[in-house]
Amino acid sequence: MSQKNSDGKRSARERLQEQRQQEESRAKRRRTLIAGVVVVAVLGVGAGVAALVAGSRQGKDNKQQSGPLVAPQGAIGKDNLAIPVGNPAAKATLVVYEDFRCPACSQFENGFRETINDLEGKGRLKAEYHLVALIDKNLRGSGSLNGANAAACAQDAGKFAAYHDELYKNQPPETDDAYGKKSRLLELAGKVDGLKSPAFEKCVNDGTHDSWVQKSQDNFSTSGLRGTPTVLLNGKSLYGDPTKPLTPEKFRQLVAEAQK
Repeated sequence: MSQKNSDGKRSARERLQEQRQQEESRAKRRRTLIAGVVVVAVLGVGAGVAALVAGSRQGKDNKQQSGPLVAPQGAIGKDNLAIPVGNPAAKATLVVYEDFRCPACSQFENGFRETINDLEGKGRLKAEYHLVALIDKNLRGSGSLNGANAAACAQDAGKFAAYHDELYKNQPPETDDAYGKKSRLLELAGKVDGLKSPAFEKCVNDGTHDSWVQKSQDNFSTSGLRGTPTVLLNGKSLYGDPTKPLTPEKFRQLVAEAQK
């Protein structure tokens, strides 16, 4: 065989091999493209299912919160959405937006409870509590709603402050919707002298103030406030300057300045 013929045959074999490689490469790209389309389609269906599930849950939550809006006894402010504590004549007013499932709210309450109670007891401070259900909205569940309703029921019984404190002393982890169980809320009510009664239990179990809590949450959502706890003293945020953290001593000083 001449060198020329040998080179020609090798060239033909090389061209054939190159052609096969190109065809395999195109086939691989087609398979990858088809797989990608299938994945996208599956994700699209999954997203649709997730949206439907979320919608059905939201609908369930809305149904749970439907009913006449019944404010707790003694509620004040616009739409009667604030529960007052302390001396109404005090010059310093503490406004607090809280969620009973909120860990940061618990940190504030457990860190400043003695200071706040002391100042309220001395007539130097009054507080207005706005109860919201932010964590329920973000993590699902009903602990924020049920806890707030139970606290409003305690307000009806004249025991709001003591029960409010008990809920924060026993707050479960944020992801544990323990306050979604009304039996747990009733159990904690047993720690507050004179709170548990047939009227209180009926109020908790019936969700008497659920729509009031939802109204409070709706107002919070459109207020421009960023999160819980939101704590204002005479209209000024106590967490406005992160370089100057709030301490009980500083809080007492601010309340004292408000008396002047």
